[in-house]
Amino acid sequence: MDNITLYGLIGAGGFGREVMPLVRAQLAPSLARGQAQVAFVVEGEPDAQMVNETPVISLDAFLNYSGSKRFNIAIGNSEARARIAAICGTAGVSPFTIMATNVVILENVQIGEGAILCPFVTLLSNARIGRFFHANIYSYVAHDCVIEDFVTFAPRVACNGRSLIEEHAYIGTGAVLREGTPDIPLTIGAGAVVGMGAIVTRNVAARETVVGNPARLLEKRQGTLR
Repeated sequence: MDNITLYGLIGAGGFGREVMPLVRAQLAPSLARGQAQVAFVVEGEPDAQMVNETPVISLDAFLNYSGSKRFNIAIGNSEARARIAAICGTAGVSPFTIMATNVVILENVQIGEGAILCPFVTLLSNARIGRFFHANIYSYVAHDCVIEDFVTFAPRVACNGRSLIEEHAYIGTGAVLREGTPDIPLTIGAGAVVGMGAIVTRNVAARETVVGNPARLLEKRQGTLR
């Protein structure tokens, strides 16, 4: 087993179960040749040995696997993603990007390590994507947008051109972000939350939660991102 690359998907909840078929499809040639194996990885001891016919192992067991290994993190909480990514990085394990076969990526798009791009995601020209970005089904990032690290897009997010989405922001299902200008991008601040179906027409400050059409402030959370 030690000569087989183990691909660990950290998180066996709902999103993890949606993402694992994408992993299998992406690795199909290596799996067929016996060069790769996949497993769900969880912190602590697993509650079950198998989920959807896929082995479940602990994070400790994954990190102690003596052969080649790669990881990605299918956990919605961005701070948990950052913490686990740091643990794996310290252990010398490299991330891999997960991408559905029907993702559309146009010219001059940069994508950071550890992204998960679900079916029907579209990344348009000259977009820059940070580390461990989650883009759920039917979301798009338009031209000249900048997405920082550990950002989460729920399904059907419409991120229009010249937007800046800072680290750890969460954009809810069906939210629409208006296009910025060449000089002044629309900015969603670090750790901000844009509610489901919100129509964002102006900047959202760090750690603010906005909802509605047009989006308005619901609350501002205290504390710092980790």
